[in-house]
Amino acid sequence: MKFRPLHDRVLVKRLDAEEKTAGGIIIPDTAKEKPMQGEVIAVGSGVRGEDGKIVALDVKAGDRILFGKWSGTEVKIDGEDLLIMKESDILGILA
Repeated sequence: MKFRPLHDRVLVKRLDAEEKTAGGIIIPDTAKEKPMQGEVIAVGSGVRGEDGKIVALDVKAGDRILFGKWSGTEVKIDGEDLLIMKESDILGILA
């Protein structure tokens, strides 16, 4: 993929949600919620601080992250549904 986000933006691929509940009930596609977990595909160079220096982002490609349900902008790149969001929309990194 030939895409690089600018500044403090991050390119994220949503991870698929579970298709069964803990009790074994299968959830139909129409009742599924958007997954709030994803994998970072690419990151921008960072944001410019008050002193003019670039501050690198805390996330890197390959990190699994947790983000808000309605965060980011949905885009389609190379036939793949992805999200572009600012680093501030990311709630945390999953270990």
